[in-house]
Formats: sequence, C-alpha cells, structure tokens
Amino acid sequence: PKEPSGFLSTDSIKIKKEVANAFVKRQKRSSLYERYFEYYKNPMEQMHERCENYPPCDYLSDQIGFSLAYNRFFG
Repeated sequence: PKEPSGFLSTDSIKIKKEVANAFVKRQKRSSLYERYFEYYKNPMEQMHERCENYPPCDYLSDQIGFSLAYNRFFG
C-alpha cells in the first residue's frame, strides 16, 4: 500500500527472517586464538609464499622439492 506522498509503507518492504538469512550471513565470533592465526602466519607458510611468488623458485620446487628450491634461491 502506498502512502499519500507516493512512498511505500514500511510494512510492505519487510521480509521474513528466514528469507533475509538466506543471503545475508552474519560473521561468527571466533576466539582470540583463531583471530591470532588469521593475522600471523607460521614461518614455513611464509617461506612457501615467498617461493611461490618468485617464478623460478616455484618452478624448481615442482621439479626437486620445496626445501631444495628455497635453499637454492633464498638460503
């Protein structure tokens, strides 16, 4: 139903909670421990990313293994 000013009333634009939850997901709370690991990566993961971002190291790691390739370029 339209109001005299031409706008829809607030009752006509409401949707059910189940419908809204289908496309709007609320971020779940996480513990302090989980948040810490979202921001800080362990050293081995940092090394893998460094090697993956350098194409010669990434290519060589597929051929001879990660540790040998990493040591060749960065060790």
